[in-house]
Amino acid sequence: MGKYAGKKAVIIGGTIGMGLAIAKRLVEGGAEVLLTGRNEKNLDAARHELGSRAHVVRSDTAESADIAELGRTVAERLGRIDHLFVNAGIAELGPFEVVTEDAYDRQFDVNTKGAFFTVQRLAPLIEEGGSIVFTTSVADSGGTPGMGVYSASKAAVWSFAQTFAAELLPRGIRVNAVSPGFIDTPTAGAAGLTAQERENFHRLGDTVTPMRRHGSSDEVARAALFLAVDATFTTAVKLPVDGGLGQRITTPR
Repeated sequence: MGKYAGKKAVIIGGTIGMGLAIAKRLVEGGAEVLLTGRNEKNLDAARHELGSRAHVVRSDTAESADIAELGRTVAERLGRIDHLFVNAGIAELGPFEVVTEDAYDRQFDVNTKGAFFTVQRLAPLIEEGGSIVFTTSVADSGGTPGMGVYSASKAAVWSFAQTFAAELLPRGIRVNAVSPGFIDTPTAGAAGLTAQERENFHRLGDTVTPMRRHGSSDEVARAALFLAVDATFTTAVKLPVDGGLGQRITTPR
């Protein structure tokens, strides 16, 4: 019997990258999962890879109607759930003077507003003693040029996580967050980059990260699952998965 046998989980933003890595580990461990995404190609690929124990649902976390429908879908297909992973996010990088209102709204709608109202809708379905894990970012504190809107949206997510932890404590629901640094994902963590820009961004990550490499999606998944399942006396904690970047570790050149 697998480690997660009998468990039920929902992963928001689960069709690629870190969310898909969480889903794979849960399914391999015997859990039943429901994961969401927007891109039809990614949805189809996830269905093919994960098989019958995964319910792959098209849902846009930036749309209130989709969140409401997702609540009904989760209730119908899974009933009560044990774990919720709020992983959907987008980043559009650029200095503050070129940020448009549309770009600002897109990032806050997905990263912040969507995260809040998804938890509001799904929290009543979480079993007593269950858990929620948010994905924030190493950029949610400090100041990084070109990441102002994204950083602010993720800082708000971390603030929400702490408040949810306090408000859900009477039900024994633990709420924590993982804070990834530079992670190998299909988008490299930023939308709209050209192949050359993505390569340059990758090199930058390897240069500034004290461990001198990117993390893998599976390394983030293992940290998220630790918080969700194993860290039973832990709530309102943000666990960095960033190779030391957020801790300002310095290493000899």
